[in-house]
Amino acid sequence: MTSHGTTAPGPVGSTGRPSGKRAADGPLSGALTWTLAEAALRAVDEVGGYAGGVYLRSGTPGLLRMAALVGLPGPLFRPWFRMHTNRPFPVAEVHRSGQAVHLHDVEEAMRRFPQLVASLPFPFASLYAPVVAGRERYGVLVALRPPTPGVPVDTRDRDRMMRGGLHLGETLAELARQGTTLEWPGEPVCVQLSTAGAPPVRFGSFEWDLDTGMVTLDAGLLAILGADVPSSCPIGVLTSLLEPEDGYALWAAARQATGPDGRPVVRRIRLKGPDGALHLLEVSTRARKTSPGTVADTGAGTGGEAAPRLGIGGVSTGLRLTCTLVDLGTGLIGSDATDRLPRAILAIDRLGRVTYVNERTERLLGRPRGALAGRPLWEALPWFGLPFHEEQLRAAMLSGDPVRFLARPERGQWLSVSLHPGRDGVTMVLVPETDPGRAPTRDPGTSGPTSGPTDDTLSLPDDQVSALYRPVALAIALSEAVTARQVSAVVTEELLPAFGGRQLAIYLLSDRRLYLAWETGFPPGFLEPFDGVALDAHVPGVETLTTGRPLFFESMKQLGRRYPDLPLDAASGARAFLPLIASGRPVGSCILGFDRPRGFSSEERTVLTALAGLIAQALERAQRYDTESAVARGLQDALLPHRLPVREGVETVGRYLPGTQGMDVGGDWYDVIETGRGRLALVIGDVQGHGVAAAATMGQLRSAVRAFALAGHRPQDVMRGTNRLLIDLDPGQFASCCYVLLDPKSGQLRAVRAGHPPPLLMHPDGVTERIELAGGMVLGIDVRASYPVTRLQLDPGGVLALFTDGLVEKPGQDIDDGIEELRRALAATASLPLAEAADQVIRDARQVTSRADDIALLLAARPPEHD
Repeated sequence: MTSHGTTAPGPVGSTGRPSGKRAADGPLSGALTWTLAEAALRAVDEVGGYAGGVYLRSGTPGLLRMAALVGLPGPLFRPWFRMHTNRPFPVAEVHRSGQAVHLHDVEEAMRRFPQLVASLPFPFASLYAPVVAGRERYGVLVALRPPTPGVPVDTRDRDRMMRGGLHLGETLAELARQGTTLEWPGEPVCVQLSTAGAPPVRFGSFEWDLDTGMVTLDAGLLAILGADVPSSCPIGVLTSLLEPEDGYALWAAARQATGPDGRPVVRRIRLKGPDGALHLLEVSTRARKTSPGTVADTGAGTGGEAAPRLGIGGVSTGLRLTCTLVDLGTGLIGSDATDRLPRAILAIDRLGRVTYVNERTERLLGRPRGALAGRPLWEALPWFGLPFHEEQLRAAMLSGDPVRFLARPERGQWLSVSLHPGRDGVTMVLVPETDPGRAPTRDPGTSGPTSGPTDDTLSLPDDQVSALYRPVALAIALSEAVTARQVSAVVTEELLPAFGGRQLAIYLLSDRRLYLAWETGFPPGFLEPFDGVALDAHVPGVETLTTGRPLFFESMKQLGRRYPDLPLDAASGARAFLPLIASGRPVGSCILGFDRPRGFSSEERTVLTALAGLIAQALERAQRYDTESAVARGLQDALLPHRLPVREGVETVGRYLPGTQGMDVGGDWYDVIETGRGRLALVIGDVQGHGVAAAATMGQLRSAVRAFALAGHRPQDVMRGTNRLLIDLDPGQFASCCYVLLDPKSGQLRAVRAGHPPPLLMHPDGVTERIELAGGMVLGIDVRASYPVTRLQLDPGGVLALFTDGLVEKPGQDIDDGIEELRRALAATASLPLAEAADQVIRDARQVTSRADDIALLLAARPPEHD
């Protein structure tokens, strides 16, 4: 649902690189960026993580955007920059419910959020906390860390995340009071992860006056910089030598050091030296008081540029920041030890920038260090931008485990690539591979995994490398499938092409029998004898489920030897029988068929077995969907009025259409209530979401509106009472509503609306207009909300139309354009009976095969006067 009639936010703050114009607390357009970066860094540090970030509201209702990303390269995680709040992912769940989520290992994540594991199938733990202040929900704080299999997140880390979210929420609320719009418009800022210290090589320090923004550099730092930098200059001169991500980290360190606890902060940053190389520096910051209470100097620094300040409102904080820097000596000039190694070695930091290149890498790639150093990996090595290679890098950075794969930078050249991740980045080993397809040959009639090289290579030829990437698309597509038929179609479209299969059959378990749910590619009628087979039958589809082990037959001859009484549909080919088991519960079995004999490598067997688990999860979810959908439809059918009151002097007609995407039962409803003194209450509403919860909330609201209306309350009081009831019943749920009290004799109308689309009024002469009712806030948000009354007149022969947003919202179209189309459609029905007019108005919507939202329509008309 969409909220209508609420106040729009102001301009969005800047999200760019620190400009040196003002400080972290000013101007307000930059304060949002520093606040988010600091909160994300603090959360990751406190829970022992290696990555994290903050999702923030966007300008689009129901859409969150990643605003800050810590410890991971942004381009590699672009698909996760946007998160709709109705999606089955932990970020959306936390924002919807206001409750934290803690996933300590991949098993817990698969149990609660299988779509998350399908899109990021790597072992990691993730912690999520709501960013709130009072009833205001701003977004979600996220931290990633190594998994702890079987060991839940302890209370201390849960509290740290929750406190981090609350503290960030309070800070954002203060920024909002100062005029900052808390919406994120685009891509996130990437922030370098803080890290522990290392043995120093060179020392330097600078004093940072937080009120004037001026810094004083000592001789040691000037020697490290080796550039034409004066000993006294604005902080912007120093940050101009940093990468943007490290600039955010330095500002975040300053804010933390000057925060309430005032503790020293240690950060690692990368500073560009006079030769263009990046030098790894460790920065330790500590704040100290000078003379508070003076007005901050806002004079210009070098070059006339205003110096940034950390003072608030131009009032001095009296704080100076002492920053000590240690050059860790890990610049891009490799040591003799690594240059003597017989392998090409390069390293990237957590944001994907090349930080180290040895001599062997230069020779292997044919490029000098200067052309590689400091650049994002996918720019330095463009072949790393291919989807399969990106997936390997994601796996290494999220799981923390080494990853090995084959790459083909140029035609005829193969490299065995090993990725060794750590907290500070990833070390890569590149080994030329002259025969990537080498593997011992074997008889297709034998079983067992292939053997192959065990060095830094994988024995996968080019077509197998591609095949192992294609199932990623299956995993993502499975997260979108809702019904069992959709799941089966996804498997047919993605899994079969990925492995070169031609036949597919899916059986589902019910009452200790397997029933055929989907088939393709088999001879007509061949599988009918196996439909409804019992679990004690000696057939491979049953055995794979009862034992929980996949069965691979690399030829039909091998299958016939194992099951001599089993009818075969072909003389040549191969078969794979996969158990479909979800969280230990048997769901069914899956059969893959191939036209020709073929082997199954150990990697393929592993991937197919893992994908079978995802298919089982998707099918189990689809079965729950079918059950829930049936319950919700029954509940909604029982709650929607089966007939409307018949009153002299007024005719009413209602129509309802369910959605066709996902859970097709929503929270739209309409009602006509006979109140006291001959009046009729016309009601239409829309509860957020779909499914049983939305239908149940709809029923509660319909009952509440009826009770208040029958008690004779005024329209504004009906709406206020329903609003308070919804807040008490279900905090966090909200709904829109329009309530019109009609006197059939006089045609007088008294109308109120709560964030609902405005009604349409067709006059007796056919002229149709949009009625701009005074709007109030949607129900369920603010207990103090008020709902002003608008008085209207429905003349004899006129028609009043109430509708939900599903009738006027279309992807890519402004809702006002949709309302205008509806107005024209209603005007075209002026000569039709009311029931036919209602059918005509929703005709186009009824014919749409893909309808994202449900639709409710209520028409009320007074009969025309006759001479």
